[in-house]
Amino acid sequence: MRRRLINSTLAVVLVVIAVFGVSLVIVETRTISSSAQERVESEALRLASIVDSRLISEEKITGAILRDQVASDRYARIEIPGRKPIEIGTRPGGDVISATRPGEQGEQVTVQEPRAAVTREVGRTLLIIAAVALLAIVAAVLLAVRQANRLASPLTDLAETAERLGSGDSRPRHKRYGVPELDRVADVLDASAERIGRMLTAERRLAADASHQLRTPLTALSMRLEEITVTDELDTVKEEATIALAQVERLTDVVERLLTNSRDPRTGSAVAFDLDEVIKQQLEEWRPAYRSAGRAIVSSGKRHLEAVGTPGAVAQVLAALIENSLMHGGGTVALRTRVTGNQAVIEVTDEGPGVPPDLGARIFERTISGRNSTGIGLAVARDLAEADGGRLEMLQTKPAIFALFLSRTPVSRTHTEAETVR
Repeated sequence: MRRRLINSTLAVVLVVIAVFGVSLVIVETRTISSSAQERVESEALRLASIVDSRLISEEKITGAILRDQVASDRYARIEIPGRKPIEIGTRPGGDVISATRPGEQGEQVTVQEPRAAVTREVGRTLLIIAAVALLAIVAAVLLAVRQANRLASPLTDLAETAERLGSGDSRPRHKRYGVPELDRVADVLDASAERIGRMLTAERRLAADASHQLRTPLTALSMRLEEITVTDELDTVKEEATIALAQVERLTDVVERLLTNSRDPRTGSAVAFDLDEVIKQQLEEWRPAYRSAGRAIVSSGKRHLEAVGTPGAVAQVLAALIENSLMHGGGTVALRTRVTGNQAVIEVTDEGPGVPPDLGARIFERTISGRNSTGIGLAVARDLAEADGGRLEMLQTKPAIFALFLSRTPVSRTHTEAETVR
């Protein structure tokens, strides 16, 4: 592209120089020739006037007297009737410029000048024109190189930016070049880089969330299947298979929820559901893990509460809180339901040391963890809660108390306060 711009600019300049230069040469050549002819005629007329005045006053007329009246590079011949012709200077050979003027006393004056003088003057003029043309060509080439660099360098940068995007580097450059068309391309590439960056971030986030959220359901499912393989009792097999199928359904719901949340974290499918069913399912799923750890998990509070949300998402939020208590807490884990205003609240607490003060304000940020864990679970739980219009908060750090707030719908059943260990 750079070479094409330079060549095209140079071609335009050469055409302009050829058109106007030739015209200028023709005009200047004619002007110089006309000027030389006028000078010769003017000198012949002046010399004839001098001869006339001397003849009238009967003064002597010789070549020596008139020599000063004729330029050194010209030749003059004065013919007076009845006298010998007077010659001044050397008669030029070859092509000459000549002018003849008659006098009032019958004399005739002829002045000649070699055309070579005119040719030399035309040559000097042509040299000047050629120098100006060469200067114009040099200036045009320099300007063309500068303009080519101004256009080619941004295009090279844009090509490198596109190549970076293709190789996975989605950082926008925010570099502009002062050329509207190129700046428009840069805007589009930066916007594409930002979109690609968001897509890559969403994919990495989905992979991390899926790895974290599916680990526990898969582990529980594996334990159920192991129990089926080691038992010979048909009733036990049926019971465990039924539980395993339910876990598969919940696992499917987890996957669908993760995919939906990765596309639009604010998209929910909230419905009215019974909190007791979700809490019961979580207790059954986590009871073996707590039993293996020598700990207990219980529930208490107001029963038969209906809340608005996505049951699968609420189950994932509770699973994240229960797993967090299993990994970082201690003692018995309690799930307590209560009502505040028009919201149903599920509190999850344990008897452990609580959350360190330096992590309290950042506990829901990704990669923030007090131990060797991913730091993803609570962040995912918060996103899921907010997607359904709820919120997840930490009410207390020592001991840790997490609370899930959900919109509540009135129900016709009688609410009873109970303290039940499941």
